[in-house]
Amino acid sequence: MGVFGTVPLFIRLLPLESVEIAFWRAVLAAGFLILYFLITKKSLNLKHYKKQSGLLLLSGALMGINWVTLFEAYKHTTVSVATLIYYTAPLLVTAASVLILKEKITRSQIISMGAAALGMILIINPTGALTSDQLIGMLFAFAAAVLYASVIMLNRFIKDIPSVSRTLLQFIAAILVLTPYVLRGGSLQAAQLDVIGILSLLILGAIHTGLIYCLYFGAIQRLQGREIAILSYIDPLVAVLLSALILREPFTILQMLGGAMILGFTFISERPGKHSKIPIVEKKAEGV
Repeated sequence: MGVFGTVPLFIRLLPLESVEIAFWRAVLAAGFLILYFLITKKSLNLKHYKKQSGLLLLSGALMGINWVTLFEAYKHTTVSVATLIYYTAPLLVTAASVLILKEKITRSQIISMGAAALGMILIINPTGALTSDQLIGMLFAFAAAVLYASVIMLNRFIKDIPSVSRTLLQFIAAILVLTPYVLRGGSLQAAQLDVIGILSLLILGAIHTGLIYCLYFGAIQRLQGREIAILSYIDPLVAVLLSALILREPFTILQMLGGAMILGFTFISERPGKHSKIPIVEKKAEGV
């Protein structure tokens, strides 16, 4: 989760369009996972997944677009603001579960959603000078949260497919969807990257996505739901700290309070209990 929190730093090092970054991330990550299957001699058994191919394709496509919108958010506003707005996704899942799946909602979840909404208002900082570029970044971050919540909801209907296998198939779907947009200009700009850019892209795809996903899915099989929920908050905390300490991006007291409200009340909403949905927490890394 700590490595996931460093993704924005590598996005800032890449002078590419967000759609191309997302495309290469999916390509490199898919290549790494294919290598993982070859080394471990595991089988994908595609025939077994045929009935759910539509859901896998749609969720993978949305995941690719989710990356594009999140990367655009990083380019238009600060990493801390984009990350914290994006982290409203679990609460959006809770709301969608109530409206679409007719699941019960607890009082603490209702309070959490209201508090997170107030936290987002504080992050937007309506009393401060908000530029049009910053507003665009915030809208991209919220769109990314909506898309990620949609991926989670779709994953709840995908049954009996191991996490690593599902993720590989979703990466392949993301590649198929992003390819036309990447090639619309007639060439790939990644060929013009310098050494730092190439290394950043390789690390983002192979390490941040391929390797770390394997480590993550291996870890959640050995951890309890509450432990996963707590550890998942390392991601946004690292991103916010790097934003302030390395990128030197501004972050007001009100925005700090808003971020604390979003993270704190999202955690309360996700606490394992009678109406808790642990699989929602376990999917957190898939949209990062």
